[in-house]
Amino acid sequence: MNEIRTIEMMESILKEINETGGIEASAIASRDGLLICSTLGDQKRAEVLVAMSATMIGAAETAAIELGKGIPEVTIVEAKNGKIIVTGAGPKALLLVMTRPDAGLGLVLIQMKKASEKIQEIMG
Repeated sequence: MNEIRTIEMMESILKEINETGGIEASAIASRDGLLICSTLGDQKRAEVLVAMSATMIGAAETAAIELGKGIPEVTIVEAKNGKIIVTGAGPKALLLVMTRPDAGLGLVLIQMKKASEKIQEIMG
């Protein structure tokens, strides 16, 4: 599959997940924090989000493994103005979403799981 088609498919996944109530923006990144694609209008902000999220999930994985809990499936940062949720999308990618504070976490997590499975299929 060519790179342009791959990016188009991933952008389509992000558009679909953004239709979930409460999601403000989403992004796909490599596991080392490089932006693949995003629905954030500001490229620089998207690059910062994915880089920091990759660091955050790396720290969460290290802590969970060290404490004998295994590899975390989801990392959630909850703040006054919303949540940042990160999940793995296979061995090569991460899926990130930013939500409003009132977003229904259950539905968001279900949609993220579906999207991450699609991303994993695309990335192989």
